[in-house]
Amino acid sequence: MNTPMSQVLSKVKSYSAYSVKLLPLLAFVVPLVLLYLLNPADPYLKLTGQQSFEFMWKGRTFQLFFIWLIALEFILGWESITPKMDRQNKTKLFAVALALLLPTLYVLLANYFGLNAAIANLSLQSGVAFSDSMPLAAEYLVFAVLFCLITFLSYGKRGLAGFALPAFFVGLVGALYTIDNVFPYGEFTPFQLLVPTTAMLAANVLGLMGYGTSLQMIDSPLGAMPHLEATGPLGTAKFAIAWPCAGIESLLIFTVVALLFLKRMPISWRAKIGFFAFGAAITYLINVLRIVTIFTIGMEFGVNSSQVQMFHFYYGPLYSIAWIVSYPMIILASQGLWRKIREKPALSAETLGNLNHHG
Repeated sequence: MNTPMSQVLSKVKSYSAYSVKLLPLLAFVVPLVLLYLLNPADPYLKLTGQQSFEFMWKGRTFQLFFIWLIALEFILGWESITPKMDRQNKTKLFAVALALLLPTLYVLLANYFGLNAAIANLSLQSGVAFSDSMPLAAEYLVFAVLFCLITFLSYGKRGLAGFALPAFFVGLVGALYTIDNVFPYGEFTPFQLLVPTTAMLAANVLGLMGYGTSLQMIDSPLGAMPHLEATGPLGTAKFAIAWPCAGIESLLIFTVVALLFLKRMPISWRAKIGFFAFGAAITYLINVLRIVTIFTIGMEFGVNSSQVQMFHFYYGPLYSIAWIVSYPMIILASQGLWRKIREKPALSAETLGNLNHHG
């Protein structure tokens, strides 16, 4: 009998099912909210007095995009995401509950019980150049491992594969931070290979804008790096360009995000190659404009100004990452628009046939 009470119970069960399904997302929202509100002292940022969420590179803003990618997976695959938790299996339920708590427990241990300090000290003793940044790199890597564990326990192997995109994203950021900490500036040659070409294109763009430019390739103990100098009416700016400054990390992140997303798209290989090539070209162009912008800011405000630092650590990387995480939505929108365009001629022909028949 469909009584008001049964309707209420049905809604409660429905909401409960939604909540259970979203638990892996909440497992990472909670610790990030704690980090934002409590603002624990960060060894890497201790000299600036700024929050870690105010930095893209060597900050926690990337984790907000990690949350967005998890949410995107829920939006795109809500109906196919099914929790694999057997309420009769107490051991499995306990394991899932414990796994869901681990991200928050790690944040508390790392920031309030000395784990971050231990990681920084161990990194310093091991000769890591940017040892103060290693706790943050470890946090990203731990989040990647815990996210894989939680999705596997919650949704099984199929769920783990379905949530590969956010897992790879946060893990790749942690790996990139680690590489930069251990091999700073231009020491990591594989990532430095594209930088001279990017710097040359940036110099050409600055030249087209009317600035005088000088580009030199200089070897040093920190690796071979292009040194670009630009001069304009407001002053001169000169920077050595390493792979993080040239946005090489954004190309790597784009590659992972695009390949994992396009793999799931029900489109031809030709279309997938086209979408990937277009997105990679735009990402690379953004990196060139990123260098151009920091030079224009440096000429106006000075190379050591707060404006340059803010763009270098936040707005510059933000441009690239905002484009990368938006690109899957652009692909979906373009596919939807293309389907409508293809359907219109068929609809018109059908309508015309009906008119002729009635005529």
